[in-house]
Amino acid sequence: MQDEISTDTIVNNYIKEIKADYEQKINNYEHQISKLKKQTIALENKYLAMKEERDLLLYKRFGRSSEEAFTDEKQMYLFTSECEPSEQDSITETEEVSEVKSYQRKKPGRKPIDPNIRREERIIDILESEKTCACGNKMTQIGQETSEKLEIIPMKIFVDRMIRPKYACRSCEGTEDEEKPAVKIAPVEPSMINRSITSPSLLSTIITGKFEDHLPYYRQEKQFARIGVEISRQDMSNWQQQVYNRLTPLMDLMKKTVKSGPVIQMDETVIQVMGEEGRENTRMSYMWLARGGPPDKKVIWYEYHKSRAGKHAKEILEGYSGYLQTDGYIGYDTAIKDMPGIIHVGCFAHARRKFFEASKAAKKSLSAEEGIKHIRMLYFLEDELRSQKLNEEFFLKERKARAEPILDNFKRWLIKRENEILPSGLLGQAVTYTLNQWEKMIRYLENPQLTPDNNACENAIRPFVLGRKNWVFSGSPEGAKSSCGLYSLIETAKQNSIIPFEYFMALFKKAPLASTGEDWEKLLPWNIFSS
Repeated sequence: MQDEISTDTIVNNYIKEIKADYEQKINNYEHQISKLKKQTIALENKYLAMKEERDLLLYKRFGRSSEEAFTDEKQMYLFTSECEPSEQDSITETEEVSEVKSYQRKKPGRKPIDPNIRREERIIDILESEKTCACGNKMTQIGQETSEKLEIIPMKIFVDRMIRPKYACRSCEGTEDEEKPAVKIAPVEPSMINRSITSPSLLSTIITGKFEDHLPYYRQEKQFARIGVEISRQDMSNWQQQVYNRLTPLMDLMKKTVKSGPVIQMDETVIQVMGEEGRENTRMSYMWLARGGPPDKKVIWYEYHKSRAGKHAKEILEGYSGYLQTDGYIGYDTAIKDMPGIIHVGCFAHARRKFFEASKAAKKSLSAEEGIKHIRMLYFLEDELRSQKLNEEFFLKERKARAEPILDNFKRWLIKRENEILPSGLLGQAVTYTLNQWEKMIRYLENPQLTPDNNACENAIRPFVLGRKNWVFSGSPEGAKSSCGLYSLIETAKQNSIIPFEYFMALFKKAPLASTGEDWEKLLPWNIFSS
């Protein structure tokens, strides 16, 4: 009997061991299956994110660069495999029906030439012998036909030869009084660069050629050679540096003025600078830009630094108090964290750009299009109110009252989509970016000088980016600094509706005579033609 009990116990224990082992294997397999499912989902998400990135690169390479929404639905899905949006992604807001005005075709023909351009008339007449009719009577003029063609005289260059007669007394050798010299001669006219061949017109041509027309000095060297003048690129580079050094007091005034207004907008872009101490020539440095000043005296300020560290933004903003509008770069947050007088404002254009990119690459793009729709409504409102030329107090009140419902709807939509979409996808990135920047972006409602975006600053940095494509790099840190100064002068002149060449002509004539702070004040773009 005892043996039977012992055998049953052994069998039961064996069965329990087999069952436990079996359950353990099942748990292991289930764990592996769960792990594989997670890996599969992760790989699928990674694939979708990479596919969106690829589609976006294809669009940037072959598609339109404008951020306007397409009107052709098929064109919106140029690089996607599916064109049918899901029910979930369809726009749920009520669509408004708008009346389309009838289209009027423009009459064919060329645009007339500006009537302000000087005209020189030529009369092209028939021979006197042809003015007799077949009947023998003299013909009478009954009208005329006119046509116009533009004529261009190529750039001409001439030498302004200044002759200063000397005078002396032949009756004596003069006196020992130094204030009454024996030989008298008119003083040399002051010049931006002493003992050089440069004139205000030559310097203005060279500087606007490089910094406004994006012509590197080696190209200008060839242009001068075509009209018979040898001016080396090295000479032009040296003149650039000397002009910048001479205008240092003016630069100091501009940097001070940029911080005197209620709003500063900032941006930055890369620049390659040769010969930086302790750095390889292949390393990228940064060109920082600030746009600010009073509403009627806008200043564009360029500043070169070796890195994108937030400390450089802090150096530029030192002593400033007011609103700072930028993109979402975290360096600006770092820069102003110990500057309580500065209020950080975000940029809706950068959020819109991310939704735009998502709409061009995502398989289901209508969700991104809906995000753009919300932002577009804010811009329509801004344009409408700005066009009415309202006083600041009423404008601020009206904008806030009408923009807040749009913003509330937009934020509810963002929160809803955040829980439904892949965070690593382009649409997920756009939603996350917008929500993270939300409090900063809506601060534009606080001040009438603020706009929904930082585009005015981006537009001011664009000429530098265009120029960089031609001259590629700066030959030295000193050259980068002087480029900053001259870009600042050109873009500030343009901000104040002044033609840069005309500004430089006046500046280079008057700057050699400036000696006091008041003199330099008169040479700022908004003062120079009134002094």
